[in-house]
Amino acid sequence: MVFHSAASNLTTIPRAPSNSIFTDVYVASIEVSAALLNISTRLQVQTGDNVLIGGFVVTGDQPKKMVLRAIGPSLAGAGLEGALVNPTLELFDQSGAAIRSNDDWRENQHDIEATGIPPSDRREAAIVGTFAPGAYTAVVRGKQDGTGVGLVEAYDLEQTASSKLANISTRGFVRGEQNVMIGGLIAGGGGGGRSVDCIAQQRRRSRRSK
Repeated sequence: MVFHSAASNLTTIPRAPSNSIFTDVYVASIEVSAALLNISTRLQVQTGDNVLIGGFVVTGDQPKKMVLRAIGPSLAGAGLEGALVNPTLELFDQSGAAIRSNDDWRENQHDIEATGIPPSDRREAAIVGTFAPGAYTAVVRGKQDGTGVGLVEAYDLEQTASSKLANISTRGFVRGEQNVMIGGLIAGGGGGGRSVDCIAQQRRRSRRSK
């Protein structure tokens, strides 16, 4: 599902044959402004392989200044039940090497406050830095194997740079009700337009008789 205040161009691809594993496929194409200012994903953070793993890509030929945040307690303050009490944040480069980590954003209070968007709870984590073009992975865990709903975010702090915040991909354990995976983006600046295509496929068992 894609939610947008002006999304009137939702289309349906014709139904697949009855013996197919696919049923209806919906494609929503939404024009947004040229720059992605923020990308985020909310998900139920568990333990082991079921932590919140968010990937993002910096494109272009210049480094980009960004701030990454791992949010939990603030969600409870907004009325969400079961929020992650104490998130931690780790950042890996495209080779898989760990390059930064944070538990309490006030460990780097001056730098984080200078961004203008520090987390509102001291237990939340944040990393600010200038990152070369490439692919990165941010991992949100609960401290001491805590579980709950968490949010991973990336903010573009250098919108005039030729490099762009181009992609977000998230892996995690998707459940029902408020524990589904929710992705968000903020677009603005730069003029022009960019098309965001979202595809959802519903799978089912084949109807072929044995």
